[in-house]
Amino acid sequence: MKRTEYPIHSDFRAWAHMRPPLNRAMLPAMQALLRLLFDRERSTEDVTVERTAIPVGDGASIRALWYVPRGLEEPAPCLVDYHGGGYVLPAAPYHYALAREYALRAGCKVLLPEYRLAPRHPFPTAPGDCFAAYTWALDHADALGIDPGRVAVAGDSAGGALAAAVCLMAGERGVPMPRGQMLIYPVTGAEGTESRKKYTDTPMCSSRDMEKYGKYYLQDPSAGEHIWSAPIDAPSLAAMPPAYVETAEFDCLRDDGILYARRLEREGVPAELNSTEGTMHGFDIVLESPIVRSCVDRRIGFLNRIFREGV
Repeated sequence: MKRTEYPIHSDFRAWAHMRPPLNRAMLPAMQALLRLLFDRERSTEDVTVERTAIPVGDGASIRALWYVPRGLEEPAPCLVDYHGGGYVLPAAPYHYALAREYALRAGCKVLLPEYRLAPRHPFPTAPGDCFAAYTWALDHADALGIDPGRVAVAGDSAGGALAAAVCLMAGERGVPMPRGQMLIYPVTGAEGTESRKKYTDTPMCSSRDMEKYGKYYLQDPSAGEHIWSAPIDAPSLAAMPPAYVETAEFDCLRDDGILYARRLEREGVPAELNSTEGTMHGFDIVLESPIVRSCVDRRIGFLNRIFREGV
């Protein structure tokens, strides 16, 4: 089938025809291969990398990485960062690189959990694991050297939905709300949008890909609360924390992020929307792009504001 040629910026040309390998038979091998990257993360002269295990209930635990800038004053702010990957793929190299940069430039500790993946672990396992990672950080704040009043959540794509779900779960369960939510081209569950209808064959992620991810992840949508996979459908977002929402132009999820940010604003929640142009889903894989550099600057600005407001 002939693919549409989108006017994607030349910075991302190398990825302009990339489609994720979503064949069910290939997923276990892809997951195993990408998980090796977790074990390859090492400390540098600027950032220490530590490994930890987080209990998630029923005797299970998940792995996580701690990124800590050397010489960081404690108690420090903390960012719990949930990677994307359609709920079926582990973190990619750029997720690890960005976690280091967030830690260094925002002067915070970054917790990067390796939540369990579909199709072996369908919804609602992932939001449950992500919430467990967030509450674990709060419960062990003293030992971890973090300020429990300055813990924020972040995520890209599926990770953005998970970060928003953690905020909703915190409100439901009487747990302190995150200081902020930083969502990069997030899934928010906005069905039937113009971008989902239009972008059926975009690189990195298309609406057809979203259908496949959904089959792997939402095997029984009634198994958990609907809003944990579609935060935009929550009855109210008024109690949610301040948000930074970033979208890509040629992305089936573009309108997911835009509509979520606008609804937050309507309900009185501060929401900074950065609608990038010439970009596709996952564009920050090209870390050296001036467009990506500008976006990362805005993300760091948001983190610095929420972490240091009133401090």
